[in-house]
Amino acid sequence: MKVIETRLPGAVVIEPQVFGDARGFFYESYNEAKYREAGIDRCFVQSNVSRSARGVLRGLHYQWPNPQGKLVSVLEGEVFDVAVDIRRGSPTFGQWACVMLTAENHRHFWVPEGFAHGFCVLSEYATFIYQCTALYDARADAGIAWNDAEIGIDWPVSEPLLSGKDDKAPLLRDVPAERLPVLGA
Repeated sequence: MKVIETRLPGAVVIEPQVFGDARGFFYESYNEAKYREAGIDRCFVQSNVSRSARGVLRGLHYQWPNPQGKLVSVLEGEVFDVAVDIRRGSPTFGQWACVMLTAENHRHFWVPEGFAHGFCVLSEYATFIYQCTALYDARADAGIAWNDAEIGIDWPVSEPLLSGKDDKAPLLRDVPAERLPVLGA
């Protein structure tokens, strides 16, 4: 397993060791001991799968309070995946990191608690899986506008397909301070 740092401390890309031949491939999608060695010492309590069509953009989502860390990967297709540091007091507040996740590269992206997360689908379809460190909490569910110019994410789509919730998400500067995570909390 190879761990690749991003420009956001704590948000890392994980490349598992893949064993393949003419029959197909095998890799460990999660190994608690290896992840702990890599600095991701978390217990996952919920696992989700979504399937989306080309041009769908989901995000930027987070929970506060009761934040979720997410270990994300793609089982089918290709997505442009993004994490945004939204922790008040963080030196990288409002900055983002991205990774291409595909069924072929088998990469995983660790999005820590206190970060917003989003992705857009670049293939005809994508099946996306994410393991979460906290259960979904509808009262804590929140989002930030995908196209917030102050964050400046360079999305590979200009007119994505959005949910009603994502279409109405506020700019980061308009989110009340008490609805944002705090560094170290």
